[in-house]
Amino acid sequence: MSETISDTVIRRLSVDDVGVFRDIRLEALSLEPGSFASLHEDWASLRKLDWRKRLEQPVFVAFLNGQPCGMMALRFQQARKMMHRATLTSVYVRKADRRKGIAADLLGAVANHARGLGVVQLEIGVSVENSVAIRFYQRNGFGRVGRIPRGFRDNGTSSDEVLMMLPLDKMQE
Repeated sequence: MSETISDTVIRRLSVDDVGVFRDIRLEALSLEPGSFASLHEDWASLRKLDWRKRLEQPVFVAFLNGQPCGMMALRFQQARKMMHRATLTSVYVRKADRRKGIAADLLGAVANHARGLGVVQLEIGVSVENSVAIRFYQRNGFGRVGRIPRGFRDNGTSSDEVLMMLPLDKMQE
């Protein structure tokens, strides 16, 4: 499945794209370590089989001029009473390609995919210190629904996690 929005091609990765996934994910974790709950070294040591397994849930990558420049993944709830919800993860756009609408393009593709599977609510947790991300999600229809004190902990330093939600059943396709 590919979707073209502006000059960007958004594509859901398949297990055959494990190299693309590995490269863009490790780049994100290396260049923007404060933006993720995961650590670069944890992902860098994964075996190819583990990378493929991670692609069982949807991972979308933005390509600009044929090169990957951003990504966004979905993690679905497994409990039957929560299957209407999905969590955005691994959100990243290369610094040189920001402010071009790529993150919004990715979000649109991911939201459309989730909606097509019956998901009515996208959720994300963002560090309170990441005001740029919080503003992006607010501009794109997310609302704050909670806050977890000390939700992130890195090298002995804690920061709160802001919980945000986007209702997909009220969005226009």
